[in-house]
Amino acid sequence: MNETMQTILHRRSIRRFDEKQIEEDALQEILQAGLYAPSAGGRQSVLFAVCQTKEINERLGKIKRANSSPRMATASNYVSREQPSIADDPKLKNAFYDAPTVITLFAPKNFLFSPEDCALAAGNMMLAADSLGIGSCYIGQGWTAFADPYGQEVLKKWEIPVDHYAVMQLLLGYPREGDPHPAPKQRKEGRILRF
Repeated sequence: MNETMQTILHRRSIRRFDEKQIEEDALQEILQAGLYAPSAGGRQSVLFAVCQTKEINERLGKIKRANSSPRMATASNYVSREQPSIADDPKLKNAFYDAPTVITLFAPKNFLFSPEDCALAAGNMMLAADSLGIGSCYIGQGWTAFADPYGQEVLKKWEIPVDHYAVMQLLLGYPREGDPHPAPKQRKEGRILRF
């Protein structure tokens, strides 16, 4: 099996991070993977706001958590038992799970394929991160992190164009030492239809 397929099969969402910041050269590789993702019409309109300031990430993560109302998990319907999400554990107060690097992907409000462009960029970056031994987690509904006065201040400070919105966040960091790599879930049968 080639290395790309090995990375695809190995990658998992990580929600328990070590405090150590990722190295700059690794971050640059991950960002390059995002920049080279497919985009509708080749527009390349996704903006990547990289924040490695603990206080900002923690505060935005708490704002996002306060503005999120996921349907809470049940015994048979949950996100992850190994790496609980905010839907699995109401005690989690930071929707960014204390990741040392948070990349918010912004895209034009008035472009039909902004969410898809961000998802493709995030997918590339998650695979690049895994290949470098860095954990990642895709966090949807990015705008909820900026839904209060502090969040609005951050948008101005970062000089995010007013015609863009936060589609999602990508969390990056080294997996917490001692935590096992999450096991793959059994692949469901009948999902490939051939004609």
